[in-house]
Parts: sequence; C-alpha cells; structure tokens
Amino acid sequence: MSTPENTRFVRLRLELVLEVDDEGALRDAALRRIEGEAAEGGLPDEERAHAETAVTEDTAEALAYLVDPFDLVSEVPGIELTQASWSSESIDYDPDSPEWDLGEDDGEEEDFDDEEPTRAG
Repeated sequence: MSTPENTRFVRLRLELVLEVDDEGALRDAALRRIEGEAAEGGLPDEERAHAETAVTEDTAEALAYLVDPFDLVSEVPGIELTQASWSSESIDYDPDSPEWDLGEDDGEEEDFDDEEPTRAG
C-alpha cells in the first residue's frame, strides 16, 4: 500500500527478451536514426561517429539506440518521465530454463491478492 509521501512516484520495471531475426535491418534502422539526429543538429560529429561504430559492431547497441523509454510513456496522460535508464545485451536464451521465469529475478515475493489485475499488451 502506498503512503502519502511516495504516491507521486512510481517505478515501472520492464524486462524484454527479443529475438533479432534480421541484424542488418536493425543496424540500418539505427544508422538512419543517427543520420536523422545528425541532420537535425542534435548529434555532434564526434558523437555521431562513435554511435555509428557502436551500432554497426554490436546488435544490442543498435537496439538500445532505437528503444527510448520516453517513447513508451510519452502518450500516457497524467505523467511526466522523471528518470530513465536502460541497457541491452546479447544473451543466451532458453525459454524452458527456470532462470528465465519472468518476475522472479529480484528475489522478493510480492503479494498481488489486493491489487487489480494487470493487462499485458
């Protein structure tokens, strides 16, 4: 249950595992994003060169360049994004492994009996 002191802030934790089936398309999309930012003057030449190298050499970097937490919540009414951080990494994934049971990575058990159901989507 929330207390009056902390009701204004909510931490949203989200973990996704994505399968990249076209690394070239992902890389090209990231490079187009970089090119667009540079054309708008929002990316100095040195940063542009570094970003291009990173997304060309690492698929996870290309994905991280394209995913922006602000984009996920910018259209949600009544909120303002206060802080965000994200990262991506290439992983070995086995969907049948208990290691990949979502929601059990923080070691804390939560009681959801009193909460309203959530909708996936």
